[in-house]
Amino acid sequence: MLTIIMETRDNEAELAQTLAVLVAGAVEGLVSDVIILDHGSKDGSSDVADAAGCRFCRDWDLADVVGSARGEWLMLLEPGARPIGRWIDELAEYVSMNKAPARFSGSRLHRKPFFRRLTGRGKPLETGFLLRKNDALAAAHGKVGLDAMTNVRSVRKLSTELVPAWVAVEARR
Repeated sequence: MLTIIMETRDNEAELAQTLAVLVAGAVEGLVSDVIILDHGSKDGSSDVADAAGCRFCRDWDLADVVGSARGEWLMLLEPGARPIGRWIDELAEYVSMNKAPARFSGSRLHRKPFFRRLTGRGKPLETGFLLRKNDALAAAHGKVGLDAMTNVRSVRKLSTELVPAWVAVEARR
């Protein structure tokens, strides 16, 4: 039903946090597979992905990766990002009744400090991205990153919150 795709480069700890949360979605039958796109990691990212049963791609073409995804919907995340609350039920309902792409709501408990919010733009995948596989195939080509698939005009906002990846990265420092 849903394929999760993440890009990584030396994000072993963050990858483990995200994958731990996604296990519940796999158990419930929502998450069919997880694909990790590597950018030259030198840590244990591949070991974490392998232990979780993910496909770890060292050399990849985005169109080929999207084409091989088992799910009809793709959820693009940054390593360290974690959906919270009733995310499984909401996503299952959303993908069964909608066609438009969507983003998670940002976590109310994990907000950037005021001045960082004013001065910096968020990353394209900071609040995740959910889109149909067919739409992703139209945007995917070559070695472009997942960010390229988020340039969509009409995006809905899910009520489910996502703890952004920067929370896990800052906790590691």
